[in-house]
Amino acid sequence: MDTPESSSPTQQRLIGDLRLVIENAEELLKNTDHYTGVVYQNARAKLATALTAANEELARFEEEELSRMMEETRAANELHQDMTGEARILRAFQYH
Repeated sequence: MDTPESSSPTQQRLIGDLRLVIENAEELLKNTDHYTGVVYQNARAKLATALTAANEELARFEEEELSRMMEETRAANELHQDMTGEARILRAFQYH
């Protein structure tokens, strides 16, 4: 299993790349809606299906990232006995 430190930058890059692909695909769909040929419509339908799957995958990635961050925060709070909100905030902004 990857450590959080080694997997997080990779996950962030993947999430960023996926967002960019989704934005480009959405723009492409929007700008090609006037093409009425069967080939174009079939290609647009396939792209729309892939775009739906990509949006679902992005949501899953983001949910996993949020869950991982929440778990790491909880573990750090327990490890350092940060029981007050102030202690938790101060720890979050410390540089190591």
